[in-house]
Amino acid sequence: MAEVCPKCGLPMELCVCEEIAIEDQQVKISTARRRFGKLITIVEGFDKEIDIRELGKDLKARCACGGTIKDGRIELQGDHKRKVKIILDELGYSVEMSDVKR
Repeated sequence: MAEVCPKCGLPMELCVCEEIAIEDQQVKISTARRRFGKLITIVEGFDKEIDIRELGKDLKARCACGGTIKDGRIELQGDHKRKVKIILDELGYSVEMSDVKR
């Protein structure tokens, strides 16, 4: 017998909980200046249900940069706001962009 999702009640292979969670989120992309004037791109606003480690790994690979995942947000080295917005739009996230924080 197939496993059933406790949230939506569908079999696990048909579960849509993560897709619904992705669509309902309001993700914010911003940049900030760090030590020595270096820019970083900050992606935040994820629910706790989403595995941001995998998403962060994917963003770092697709943007060809380093970065970290801490405090529930993804930090990428460099200014990658436009590229990250395009990637997150493709994945179905609702994205809001803001200006540089100092």
